[in-house]
Amino acid sequence: MSEFHINLFKFFDEFGNARKMVLSTVDNNKVTSRMMSVVRIEESFYFQTDKTFRKYQQIKNNPLVALCIDNIQIEGICKEIGHPTKSEPFCNVYKEYFNSSYKMYSSLDNERLFMVTPTYVERWIYIKGIPYLEIFDIKKESYSIERYET
Repeated sequence: MSEFHINLFKFFDEFGNARKMVLSTVDNNKVTSRMMSVVRIEESFYFQTDKTFRKYQQIKNNPLVALCIDNIQIEGICKEIGHPTKSEPFCNVYKEYFNSSYKMYSSLDNERLFMVTPTYVERWIYIKGIPYLEIFDIKKESYSIERYET
């Protein structure tokens, strides 16, 4: 297994199965961001939203999105999967981490499930108190970690 894959698997393991993250979308040169309940299944990220919301139309017009939390930035391609309740893997993880949202929204007719396939991940890490920028260029399958010099 390559250094890229080893470090990417380590990143996903450290990330965990679910987080509340900021989702950024863009359409007509206007960027918008909002908090989302996001789950990870294998190497992709999933969230649900109502098809009447602005972010739904933005994603349909431009599938390039970004997710952000703490010191992690993720760029990716977003794709509509269907109704959330039609995906057992999503429902299982979403119920475990966001049960109240699952009960309140997942069965609504207008809810749609989206999958974000990451293309680029960047995060700041600290090794013995020294800052490093860790970069996964997933498209190129390249990995780098560079000490931040002030």
